[in-house]
Amino acid sequence: MFQVNNLTYRYPRNPENTLKGVSFDIKQGEIFGLLGPSGVGKSTTQKIMVKLLTAYQGEIYYRNKELREFDREYYQEIGVGFEVPVHFSKLTAEENINFFKKLYRNQAHTDAMMQRLGIYEDRKKKVDEFSKGMKVRLNFVRAVLNRPAVLFLDEPTIGLDPANARIIKTMIKEFRKYGGTVLLSTHLMNDVDELCDRVAFMADGQIAEIDTPKNLKIKHGEKKLEVEYAEGETTKNASFDLETLSRNENFFNLVRTRQVISMHSQETTLDDIFIKITGVEKHG
Repeated sequence: MFQVNNLTYRYPRNPENTLKGVSFDIKQGEIFGLLGPSGVGKSTTQKIMVKLLTAYQGEIYYRNKELREFDREYYQEIGVGFEVPVHFSKLTAEENINFFKKLYRNQAHTDAMMQRLGIYEDRKKKVDEFSKGMKVRLNFVRAVLNRPAVLFLDEPTIGLDPANARIIKTMIKEFRKYGGTVLLSTHLMNDVDELCDRVAFMADGQIAEIDTPKNLKIKHGEKKLEVEYAEGETTKNASFDLETLSRNENFFNLVRTRQVISMHSQETTLDDIFIKITGVEKHG
């Protein structure tokens, strides 16, 4: 769906490039995570890919056609959900949605989406009366109201309670199920783990590593099994190498002769990988 080759960009007042040769591809029907600490170029990359920034070097191909060759027709195919919801606050939610629907040829059944997201009953209220969570949910409806082929989402569940975050994530999965493609940027690694087929970590204006969440956890994790067991009145722990576990007599002896309380592999988390790859402590 996208092929990004050696993307470079410098803001006019900056002494150095924000993007320093970024390359990656996004397959059709894939949820692709673009991750990294603030200031490494994630938002700049997205702004270029949605044609908000144009003075870049390198190449971006969308459906095998250079992005520079597309006119305004490109906007009919994409949906964008910015991190900070931008609405007409003096208009009602319904008026906001109807205004934006008129800009597009294809229009989704937004009433059904608003009902699913729990904001339909408030559709006649002005948006400045909405809570932050309600604005985030309305923002998602706006991103998909033109039935896009590609969704660009920046922190789509930030500030939502678990129930509403679950609905948004289910809708994103359904979008992919029916052939949609998603570029997702978020600091919520649980969302990444649950949603993304592949992720790219950015550091200092470049792609540091790309792989599936599972492969990254295998690569960067410890292949150990931690066993907690009871010995008399106390609790003890033992650690075993997973690769040699099948022939480790100490492990089998422990399982046979002790009361095992818990047993789990030492799998690293995407939060740990984020810090390891980017070299930066993660902030929300």
